[in-house]
Amino acid sequence: MSVMNTLHTAGRGQGTRRAAPILEEGKSMKLWWNVAMPALVAGVLAAGAPTSASAQGTIKMDGSSTVFPIAEALAEEYQISKRGKVRVTVGIAGTGGGFKKFCRGETDMSNASRPILKEEMEACRAAGIKYLEIPVAFDALTVVVNPQNTWVKSMTVADLKKMWEPAAQGRVTTWKQVRAEYPAERLMLFGPGADSGTFDYFTEAVNGKAKASRGDYTASEDDNTLVQGVENNKSALGYFGFAYYAAHKDKMRAVPIDGGKGQGPVSPSLEAVTKGTYNPLSRPLFVYVKEESLKRPEVKEFVKFMLTEGGALVAEVGYLPLPDKAYELAWRHVETGKLGSVFGGVPEVGVTIDDLLAREGKL
Repeated sequence: MSVMNTLHTAGRGQGTRRAAPILEEGKSMKLWWNVAMPALVAGVLAAGAPTSASAQGTIKMDGSSTVFPIAEALAEEYQISKRGKVRVTVGIAGTGGGFKKFCRGETDMSNASRPILKEEMEACRAAGIKYLEIPVAFDALTVVVNPQNTWVKSMTVADLKKMWEPAAQGRVTTWKQVRAEYPAERLMLFGPGADSGTFDYFTEAVNGKAKASRGDYTASEDDNTLVQGVENNKSALGYFGFAYYAAHKDKMRAVPIDGGKGQGPVSPSLEAVTKGTYNPLSRPLFVYVKEESLKRPEVKEFVKFMLTEGGALVAEVGYLPLPDKAYELAWRHVETGKLGSVFGGVPEVGVTIDDLLAREGKL
């Protein structure tokens, strides 16, 4: 395995770590940290990630690139705590791609930026895969523009729909077509691909139907590709999870969004998510755990680590931790083996932290 695939964590404000999670073989992703190669090499040589020869167990995670920073932080710290005895792999196939692997029995845990859908639930059921749904954080899905964009002060959901709805394909190609006061600059759009839970959520929230979107934009399941697209193009607009914006906020500008609730434009922030005022683009993030995998001690210990230490790591990477009682409730569900999803396989927009807690309490 290459150095780039072995170590990729120097960016959480604490220096290069010793036991980073292993990326799936074949992933050609650029991570959201700009890490110098000497630091990477030094980190690997200093201690090295656990190998298959030294590890006593392997935990496989895949799925959402939005949840990736959380999964990376958890996996890294857990490996350190286990002193190389457990190997954790983390992939970024996107929420949809992650569920495909999960429901084929290829992974132990699936990271998701939306709840599992009916067709995914059926695929798991057909394969005999049972699972626990664990909410781990809240996100402010963030719309961003290049800093050189001087004309956008805020946008409405209607503005976003005009840009992103299927009918806009090949037709809405300049900023002036979005609002008359905008310049006739070329409209360059960057967004997640079709396997992304962020794509599903955004299209549901903005266009009224999951996966309903124009197709003539630069799409990627790797949020770093989208970040770079917005950074490098004056007339660009993109959207992705808040943590990716927070890591690059000196090179892009977040757009306040007017959700049409009479409160005017609201900037994406963890405070706004907590208050429930950043709508409709705030959403819960999840990790799904295979019931069979929980029978292995290293997996159950990792889940416990996630629910006891995870809140601090969620905050560290730039998302909103859930209240302590949410993590305590999730651990009780693990202990009692409560399976399934509280969302019934139906995509929903506008779920608040209080809503989520109420649902989890009834599971």
